[in-house]
Amino acid sequence: MSGFPRLSERARRVDLIQSLHASTARDYVGRVTAHDKAECASVARRFDADYWDGERRFGYGGYRYDGRWRSVAEELVARYALGPGKSLLDVGCGKGFLLYELLTLVPELKVCGLDVSAYAIEHAKPEIAGSLLRGDAAELPFPDRSFDCVISLATLHNLPIAALFAALGEITRVLRDPAQAYVMVESYRSEREKMNLLYWQLTCASFYAVPDWEWVFERAGYAGDYGFIFFE
Repeated sequence: MSGFPRLSERARRVDLIQSLHASTARDYVGRVTAHDKAECASVARRFDADYWDGERRFGYGGYRYDGRWRSVAEELVARYALGPGKSLLDVGCGKGFLLYELLTLVPELKVCGLDVSAYAIEHAKPEIAGSLLRGDAAELPFPDRSFDCVISLATLHNLPIAALFAALGEITRVLRDPAQAYVMVESYRSEREKMNLLYWQLTCASFYAVPDWEWVFERAGYAGDYGFIFFE
């Protein structure tokens, strides 16, 4: 542990999204019995039309704007003091729905979204499309200290361990204040939640319990806030 401050001294756990996540009903056993799960996962990891707007077995089953991210945007604005003139990067922005909500709350907020999916960027909400670009979380195309706040929701668990460490380092690098970040990933607190995660996930490459995620954040030198969603 020498040379690494304890995570509790630097970062805060803030679970902003579990209630929204839990509002969706999931048939965990059906996910692995109705179709060839391995094939579905192979398709999903292309992050193309099938993943976003194809059949449910490949991903979202149609990822359309419905306003569900409004409450999360309100929490982020309040927690990170996102006022006019501040800048925010969303790593793994998808179709930009959360960024759109942030702009409706703070019209003069400078937002940027990055996602690995060309399809998501091309089918983003029109009002936000000009602020999105395709890119790799492990190699952010921005200078040091470019942003006042960086968020990454339900994205970094899709990376293998080396890329995960790189992405956390990149988030820190592009921040003016390393504490002004929020990362949310999938995790588990019990054997039941671990099995549900294994049954349900399609794109996850890093499967860790909460203490193991905290170890990763600590070793990566990540000083921002973090949170989890659980498959209860």
